Amino acid sequence: MPPDSARALSVTFTLIRDLRDIDPASWNRLAGRHPLASHEFLSALSQTGCASAATGWAPHYLAMRRGGELAGAMPLYLKSHSRGEYVFDYAWAQAFERHGLPYYPKLLSAIPFTPVPGPRLLAANHADRVLLARKAADIGAENGVSSLHILFPDEADQRALREAGYLFRESVQFHWFNRGYASMDEFLAGMTQQKRKKIRQDRKKVESAGIRFRWLQGDDVDAASLDFFYRCYRRTYLEHGNPPYLNSAFFEQLRTSMADSMVLVLAEQDGRPVASALNILGPRTLYGRYWGSLAFIPGLHFETCYMQGIAYCIAKGVAVFEGGAQGEHKLSRGMLPVRTCSAHWISDQRYAAAIAEFLERETPMVEAYRDELLDHSPFKKAGTDQAPSTQK
Repeated sequence: MPPDSARALSVTFTLIRDLRDIDPASWNRLAGRHPLASHEFLSALSQTGCASAATGWAPHYLAMRRGGELAGAMPLYLKSHSRGEYVFDYAWAQAFERHGLPYYPKLLSAIPFTPVPGPRLLAANHADRVLLARKAADIGAENGVSSLHILFPDEADQRALREAGYLFRESVQFHWFNRGYASMDEFLAGMTQQKRKKIRQDRKKVESAGIRFRWLQGDDVDAASLDFFYRCYRRTYLEHGNPPYLNSAFFEQLRTSMADSMVLVLAEQDGRPVASALNILGPRTLYGRYWGSLAFIPGLHFETCYMQGIAYCIAKGVAVFEGGAQGEHKLSRGMLPVRTCSAHWISDQRYAAAIAEFLERETPMVEAYRDELLDHSPFKKAGTDQAPSTQK
């Protein structure tokens, strides 16, 4: 059917509580093969109880149909707190509270516990993304929520959200970019002598401690290796005084539904596993996600989480390694600062105006921070042009 004829068909919107009520192939087609926005990943979060009303992440998936066919979709969650989001709005919540207004519940469009840029307005064209953005705000207004927040939208979504009138907040992440490196040595050769020397010293310490690494993917990620990873992951959270966001059932479901996308880094000391990191592989990007250790060994964290991810990308020809949220320490490992953002709709126009004013002051400071980071690029002078001007 020609595009103009398709747009002439009536459009209907539905909020769906169970993602199993949406055809996986239709959802994934709109998600553009992004593994963390996929039907499988989001289903694993909800079906294992990680993203549920009980944890403060009540799913409300927005489905847009045209002529009965799924033309758009949006992961939406009714939130009773701001944990697990990686975009910090606690000051906004406190401002609402000081003036006797409820900030929670709020609506959120994000991948739970996952600070990864990607599609949030799942649609095939700009016009449909704008429709989704406007409808989501209408739902917020009709249901009396304080606000709607879209976290880490990709560039196509950003254009639609700006047209729909959302406020934007800037942030910075650190990503590594593969320039066709033939080896780790070639990558390191592009860095300044100081940074190259430090990385090699750190890697030597890990090697001298008897640590060797294995990469497991697909069928090689067996129940035993995944169970060991989860022990490490859980222990790391508990050592920081918090229970883990994700349970073992979630990772087991990923092993069932997304094994080919899982890249498990296993660190072994004299043949005995001591640490592990689980990354998720997309068509051109490796997403650094989860890590844990059962022993403290100098340099082990950086090697397992970052250098092994970079080494994997070089070996497999993967274009980008996203190292996760925050962390200036990633700069010295060859990851460069890139712009990310979030988009916000605020119901109360007085607060919308106040937040817009706050963002006008904050945005130049974030941009200046990124520029300052680029001034301290770990690469030789000719290598500073590796930083993209915006996110992918």
